[in-house]
Amino acid sequence: MSSIPHKRITPGTKPDWLKVPLPQGPTVARLEKVLRDRGLHTVCEEARCPNMGECWAGGTATFMVLGDTCTRGCRFCAVKTHSQGTPVDADEPEKVAESCVAMGLKYVVLTMVDRDDLPDGGADHVAQTIAAIKRRNPEMLVEALVGDWLANDEFTTEQMIARVLAGKPDVYAHNIETVLRLTPRVRDHRCGYVRSLQTLRTAKQLQPDIVTKSSLMLGLGETEREVDQAMDDLREYGVDVVTFGQYLRPTIKHLPVKEHVTPARFAALEQRALKKGFLYVASGPLVRSSYKAAEFYIAGMLRQRRALDAARAATTDTTPLESNHP
Repeated sequence: MSSIPHKRITPGTKPDWLKVPLPQGPTVARLEKVLRDRGLHTVCEEARCPNMGECWAGGTATFMVLGDTCTRGCRFCAVKTHSQGTPVDADEPEKVAESCVAMGLKYVVLTMVDRDDLPDGGADHVAQTIAAIKRRNPEMLVEALVGDWLANDEFTTEQMIARVLAGKPDVYAHNIETVLRLTPRVRDHRCGYVRSLQTLRTAKQLQPDIVTKSSLMLGLGETEREVDQAMDDLREYGVDVVTFGQYLRPTIKHLPVKEHVTPARFAALEQRALKKGFLYVASGPLVRSSYKAAEFYIAGMLRQRRALDAARAATTDTTPLESNHP
């Protein structure tokens, strides 16, 4: 494998391509009010994502359900952690669905904190939220960006995944986050590289037509060969879409950035990934696992599938029965 030449940037120095203005403007202000009126927050806001204004204007947003406290303690993530999460809001599915309609969204990403303290990990709550959105607007596309569903005495991982799929998401996403070697250092000890891959394969096995998606952060010390291996592994486990973005350190308590990857290297990585057979690849310094470019592409692909299915159904319904007589 040939390496990609790129200029290295000192980790402590933020390069120009990462210096972007905070999201603002009338669209952002209006949609923020919609959320505040319903007591909801999006991951877009919590992370102050630089793509927020553009995504919201284009009809995409990411909601985090099941509270703001995670039962895992990954070393790259700024979300609060505790052995017990916050009480689950039974009204949250309807609140999220109402907000999606009020915001005029076309593509919704539902992400979640890990809830190992709940018998089903929160899978049924995620499914209820997806179903609530679909009831209000059947045309709205929903991506479930979920955890790895750690099995317990009451539910197997497969049963939890099946619960999520019962809500009828259009995309099933789970992030492997980093390469195999770095997984124990980057992610909580209960997470696993192969385990994450297996959850994506299980979703595809349970629902073969579901679009599966994953994401990696770069700049944590991974090598080109390791990134290539991760792509090969994702394809082997049936993953359709992958995104690559730059890891940015939330606080000094989190893992340091080892390298700021250049836009040129991200572009070359995108081409390599496409050659490996992914349906779509979003790769860039400001790309996040939920990213407008990937969502717009997936939305177009899913709507095209729906149109083809509808056309086939119409043809089948109008085709006269064949006679058994000559």
